[in-house]
Amino acid sequence: MASLNKVILIGNLVADPELKKTPNGISVTSFRIAVGRRFTRDGEAPQADFIDIVAWRQSAEFVCQYFSKGKPILVCGSIQSRNWTDQNGQKRYTVEVVADEVSFVERKTDSQPRSAGTYYGEPPAAKTSEGAGIPDAAFVEVSSDDDLPF
Repeated sequence: MASLNKVILIGNLVADPELKKTPNGISVTSFRIAVGRRFTRDGEAPQADFIDIVAWRQSAEFVCQYFSKGKPILVCGSIQSRNWTDQNGQKRYTVEVVADEVSFVERKTDSQPRSAGTYYGEPPAAKTSEGAGIPDAAFVEVSSDDDLPF
């Protein structure tokens, strides 16, 4: 049976990320983001989930260089669980997101119009009836709104 393990989150960093190195010199950082819940009951304060993230190599360096506490971040990755025995001999277990990609999130100010996203590149070509197989005679101009059924 096929499976899928893909997570896409947008949230705010809870604390400044800290870059660490493994004994082999590989960059790693662990950080937590607060992700707001979409739905709350009437009169209830907004709620958030706090998600642990691990980023490796260039992603870790990128996060530590450009992000700080409170900054919005987009994380794409997969869920991973792991367990270990701590210094007191207690079994510990955690679930975290291993980041494959991290990115800036554009924050709009109140004076800027809100949009579904920002498009970079050539504007899409305008759609025309040319080449669609519809003869121009099939289109009729409506002279007034009185003839419209809605």
